[in-house]
Amino acid sequence: MPKLIHIDNPFDVRFITFSCYRRKPFLNMEEVKLILARRIFRSREINNFKLFAYVFMPEHVHLLLLPSSDARLGIIIGEIKASTTAEYFKRYDPANKKHHILWQKRCYDHNCRTIEDVRVKIEYCHNNPVKRGLIAESANYKWSSNNWYLGEREVPLTIDDIFL
Repeated sequence: MPKLIHIDNPFDVRFITFSCYRRKPFLNMEEVKLILARRIFRSREINNFKLFAYVFMPEHVHLLLLPSSDARLGIIIGEIKASTTAEYFKRYDPANKKHHILWQKRCYDHNCRTIEDVRVKIEYCHNNPVKRGLIAESANYKWSSNNWYLGEREVPLTIDDIFL
């Protein structure tokens, strides 16, 4: 299997996709989504990245973020995935000593080089649950940044200002 290379271009907004292990719908569980949101929030504090969009689908996640100039994307995503996995199994399955896996090993990323590309990726995140048939309208989906853009402030993750 070829090794994926992340090209960490400073000042490029990054569109990231990472999936649950074997594409199982672990993110159907509300507690996993809550843990993931907390871990993204915490990683944002530690790694100083800007978050412009997100969506948590049943078996994968999309994030649109801008890492700080000295940050490595692979480290940020690895940290989010590892800490989410550790917290989930510590909290909900502490007696089980088996090796726990929530996520596939890799993530996929795309460098957004234009503001139009950023807009397209934000719309993609917000329309993903509608396209998949999870909801009829994107405003009805709690686990994306769409409602932040509609003015709602009681959301799982706040969004950084982006000038579109």
